[in-house]
Amino acid sequence: MPNLYSETTATGMHLTVRHLTRYVYNGQALESFNDLRLKPVSDPLQRCAAYSLRVQPEAPIKTHYDFYQNRVDHFELHVPHDSLEIESFVEVATRLDTRGTAPIGLSLPALDDRSVEENYFDFVVESKFVPQNVAIWREAVDVLGGPVTDLWADAVKLGRHVFQTFTYDPDWTHVHTDALTAIKDRRGVCQDYAHVMIAFCRSQGIPARYVSGYFYNGKTGDENEASHAWMEVFLPHYGWKAWDPTHDREADIRYIKLANGRDYGDIRPVSGRFKGKSTQRMEVIVQIRKVS
Repeated sequence: MPNLYSETTATGMHLTVRHLTRYVYNGQALESFNDLRLKPVSDPLQRCAAYSLRVQPEAPIKTHYDFYQNRVDHFELHVPHDSLEIESFVEVATRLDTRGTAPIGLSLPALDDRSVEENYFDFVVESKFVPQNVAIWREAVDVLGGPVTDLWADAVKLGRHVFQTFTYDPDWTHVHTDALTAIKDRRGVCQDYAHVMIAFCRSQGIPARYVSGYFYNGKTGDENEASHAWMEVFLPHYGWKAWDPTHDREADIRYIKLANGRDYGDIRPVSGRFKGKSTQRMEVIVQIRKVS
């Protein structure tokens, strides 16, 4: 996918997002159980100013936090229903990263410094959508030309390799495609780009995690947009630094972060299951707007 968006020089943005997921059942669902990760995080790079959630049919919503400290809104329906709507509306103020540029020259031994407190270990091993094998390791070594010498610079090399060798194709893969399948076909969407870059990084010992969220592309009409995915690299004594391999760029103030985890399986914005003999059709509408 080409890099269509120029760099922004603003210090922050005020954005709103409407996210509607609609399930229509061919028959009836007798029960359904649903987990939502739709409230943006509040951290030094963004503040969630407002969040509302609507489900139809109505149901009590219980909130908890998962293993990676992402907010999860859970609800259950125990009555037969022909359809299900889940709609969130958020307002987010994003901020420029004041930490400055990523540090230069951090090598793998820097991760073992006793003063590093971040628990990054889940993000250097394989996971459901990010398996490891010799072919992944070999390709990453070939891209880098040797062992890791700079955690951030080498991660960016791997991400740019993904961008240059992949074709963006929304009709090729699906939500269950893992990094190995995506590497074989060299086609896919942002989820696949992120999984493959993470796989390359982890194969070289670089801690990398998956991020779900939204990307404001400047549209102002009624266009239906989409959720987005990118990744983050852990840099000792600096923190997590985001890179978007789909757009070949660092994440900036146009990005809204919902959750992070090992891969897509950990942080699906809307997930669930239902009981019944029916089948379902899903429709998703995402609209992102800049507040004047």
